[in-house]
Amino acid sequence: MSLPPLVEPADELTVDEVRRYSRHLIIPDVGMDGQKRLKNAKVLVVGAGGLGSPALLYLAAAGVGTLGIIDFDVVDESNLQRQIIHGQSDVGRPKAESARDSIKEVNPNTKVILHQDRLESDNALEVFADYDLILDGTDNFATRYLVNDAAVLLNKPYVWGSIYRFDGQVSVFWNEYGPQYRDLYPEPPPPGMVPSCAEGGVLGVLCASIGSVMVNEAIKLITGIGDPLVGRLLIFDALEMTWREVKVRKDPDTEPVTELIDYEAFCGAVSEEATEAAAGSTITAGELKDLLDNKPDDVFLVDVREKNEWEIVNIPGAVLIPKGEFLNGKALEQLPQDKRIVLHCKSGVRSAEALAAVHAAGFADAVHVGGGVLAWINQVDPSLPVY
Repeated sequence: MSLPPLVEPADELTVDEVRRYSRHLIIPDVGMDGQKRLKNAKVLVVGAGGLGSPALLYLAAAGVGTLGIIDFDVVDESNLQRQIIHGQSDVGRPKAESARDSIKEVNPNTKVILHQDRLESDNALEVFADYDLILDGTDNFATRYLVNDAAVLLNKPYVWGSIYRFDGQVSVFWNEYGPQYRDLYPEPPPPGMVPSCAEGGVLGVLCASIGSVMVNEAIKLITGIGDPLVGRLLIFDALEMTWREVKVRKDPDTEPVTELIDYEAFCGAVSEEATEAAAGSTITAGELKDLLDNKPDDVFLVDVREKNEWEIVNIPGAVLIPKGEFLNGKALEQLPQDKRIVLHCKSGVRSAEALAAVHAAGFADAVHVGGGVLAWINQVDPSLPVY
């Protein structure tokens, strides 16, 4: 559907701005009026990671006058495979600051506002209020529902993008003119059902494919041109190199958004069963080392990650049995009755889910390692690679 321009035009462009944006100005649909709207626009990007990186760079290059960045994380070397706004010299720096410096290199005319806090229910409305448009490129369901609900309450449009391995999705949600995120996904998936990019991986260049589409939609909304993806979900398969479109409609049964809630509790990062299993049955990486050093024959150490993760780094002496085999019961026949079962994963979430299944099968003294392989590397063997 065609929508009115989101932003009023600025008074004028400087001579330098006319030179910089000349390739936009000679496009009839954009022209001087559209570029002045871009100059006057205030856009908030949630996350300066895989999708935020290309989005921020292209928004700045397009001439968006004010860019807000909300990100509390720091640059890690594993980010550099896809988060192109950061470089090697930025490792250890706050992502928001690194992104700001890169934006200034692309376009010094763009004003950058940093919000170096975690987006929460108690600050989202205040942060969003100052912006015309939101771009959400986060990789967790709790933040996605929070962004949606804050946008609905403030009647602001937002562009949403999602990536995983070789697949990407993009849509525009604007409750006034079409569906919201809750119409597409009324409920979050069960805890542990959908791995994050940190667990499942993502093709680096996919971020550019989806991030550039998000900016394309932002430009259309700001300037009032074209047909935005309101009511449409665009799905990209990088392996097949195909794009397909799915219609999204308002669900009359969707509960109206009246307030911001506890989104971590709503999405349940860890199931109740896993939480109960881990309570009192969690050991530290240091305690695992003591067990392996002093009573190695009494321990059956199981890594519940996937094979490709195991090949990156593993704890010596561990046996690989992926979490899925615990959930479907196949792993249980491999567990010895005369040893203490110790489970671990990358960070402790998946092993807690597997631990619940092990406890239910009667292995009452089984435990898991809090923090998983990452804790082992930090506390026991820093020479191992982190991913």
